[in-house]
Amino acid sequence: MKQSPIFLLVVCLGFLASVPQFAQSAIVSPTNLQTDLASATYQELAAARRATAKYHEVAQAEADGYINIDLYLSGEGYHYVNFSLVDGNFSPDRPQVLLYAPNSDGTLRLVGVEYLVPLSASASAPAGFTGDEDQWRHDTEGFGFWELNAWIWMHNPEGIFAHDNELIP
Repeated sequence: MKQSPIFLLVVCLGFLASVPQFAQSAIVSPTNLQTDLASATYQELAAARRATAKYHEVAQAEADGYINIDLYLSGEGYHYVNFSLVDGNFSPDRPQVLLYAPNSDGTLRLVGVEYLVPLSASASAPAGFTGDEDQWRHDTEGFGFWELNAWIWMHNPEGIFAHDNELIP
């Protein structure tokens, strides 16, 4: 059954009701989502949100195998990696990295996800989300990965698949 992008937006927005401490300008809403994505891409992004909604609580992410690798990058935030998911395969609902930004009270909020594919597994940018909008790149940290960010929990003025998010200091 094919779902319309509007339906998927409504479903995604339902998750926002349970997300505490988001600045209103940073919430992903119908007015700041990209409108030029394929319907299948919206469905994949919705799958990513459904799969990661439980990780607004860092303790749940840790319980499921994501570990803080003590890497904070301006424009991305803190990186929590689940190394058991780094297998050379892309699946929207199995991001290898969760990206967290600090709240003013010191707690962390989930802002996006990152997908990793070892460079050794793919000589060129891997297939990712449907369409040509995702932006795979070689990691700049020197870990040997293709990486792709998706800002599914925080608006990014540069686009949902932009690497950096200027809203994260």
